[in-house]
Amino acid sequence: MFIDSHCHINFPGLGEQQDALLARMADNAVTHALCVSVNLEDFPQVLATAENHPNVYASVGVHPDHEDTQEPSVAQLVELAAHPKIVAIGETGLDYFRLTGDLEWQRERFRTHIRAARQSGKPLIIHTRESSEDTLRIMAEEGADQVGGVMHCFTESLAVAERAIEMGFYISFSGIVTFKNAVALKHVAQSISLEHMLIETDSPYLAPVPYRGKTNQPAYVKHVAEEIARLRNIDVAEVGAATSANFFRLFKAAA
Repeated sequence: MFIDSHCHINFPGLGEQQDALLARMADNAVTHALCVSVNLEDFPQVLATAENHPNVYASVGVHPDHEDTQEPSVAQLVELAAHPKIVAIGETGLDYFRLTGDLEWQRERFRTHIRAARQSGKPLIIHTRESSEDTLRIMAEEGADQVGGVMHCFTESLAVAERAIEMGFYISFSGIVTFKNAVALKHVAQSISLEHMLIETDSPYLAPVPYRGKTNQPAYVKHVAEEIARLRNIDVAEVGAATSANFFRLFKAAA
């Protein structure tokens, strides 16, 4: 079985067809999915998605790319995370690719999420793009190792992966690992232990080969697992079993 550890099936284009998406998941041995929050305005949709489907979980957080949005407080995140279907804080982190200029507000928001994770006891879902040094520094300064979490849609170096793993974080691979030009990322997928690995789609984005360029969906996460199995020369069932066990261990979710 496979688990999509990061998707946005409440987004336009997917939210209107959730029952069909879940049916296709079942047809492809994808048993569970985690619908991830990117802002507080749409959080009720994220939570409703999890409440309406027993095998879907949710997170609460504000994405670092969302500049003009409601700013979360530690207390607010902790309160929202108390819901039994909320298994994580995020996604949060830093992104120096899409936004430039004075990004201190982004770093402060990241700190807020880590503090909320520590108070709530929920793990973190971390987004980092062209910001790995600051991301790892703030994680260390704020004690992110006390709760752990996942470096989602990982595209950084093996050295960054190893530093995150040392802090108790899992490395999650998306459809990018199936792209022909993702040579460095394929090396990371070959090198780290299966015990520290998750798989995801980041739907509706980053559809894996053979669906690259099309709208992504949780059913496609098996193609991520198949590529990892190919790279490591192991059976895809081993990847599915390991990443599913890791999911339940990290998020303390009921199977």
